[in-house]
Amino acid sequence: MSDAMLHATHQDPADFAVQIADSIESFIVATTEVAKGDEPDSAVPFLLLEVSQLLLTGGRLGAHEDIVPDERWEPDTGPEPDVADLRERFARLLDPVDVFSEVFDPYEPRKAPVACRISDSLADIVTDLRHGLAHYRAGRVTEALWWWQFSYFSNWGPTASGTLRALQSLVSHVRLDQPLEELDGLDTDEDLADDALAEAAGRVMAEEIALPLGLRTS
Repeated sequence: MSDAMLHATHQDPADFAVQIADSIESFIVATTEVAKGDEPDSAVPFLLLEVSQLLLTGGRLGAHEDIVPDERWEPDTGPEPDVADLRERFARLLDPVDVFSEVFDPYEPRKAPVACRISDSLADIVTDLRHGLAHYRAGRVTEALWWWQFSYFSNWGPTASGTLRALQSLVSHVRLDQPLEELDGLDTDEDLADDALAEAAGRVMAEEIALPLGLRTS
């Protein structure tokens, strides 16, 4: 299925597969545009909106009955598009607030939070979504839906949920005029459970990052 056929007139716009594919393609296009950095003043609010909308699509996939692919083995979609440039662009754009802490499984007790990066998360989400979109554009609709549903449960759903919490928290810190913990020097191999990290952490006011990232203080 070519790009032109993705929205072919013979396809019912109310069809579940069409709606899912449209939403996923919209997310990929929108986030790729944000990563260009042409409008940094709206970057964080726009990402908050896009990730929220994507998780609505994920919720529809999660609530749907199990989708079974037509073939026992997944057809080859060819080489995966490189997302290194996308990852690096987001890392530069979000540099002051790229690192955040996340607990992967809230039902698994005594698990310490780990450090993650919004830039890594967005690139990983796009990779998963593009993989399914390749099946969809090749006409393998059931295969695409199966992949999007499976990877929603196994990877991009949890990743998007954590990213949404980070973005929402960032917006809340700024709008409520609450200072943020200084994260300079923190990396994804740090142990966030270390009390010394919290004691040594400096403070930065949210307004220092508000304007460059498209946020406003109240």
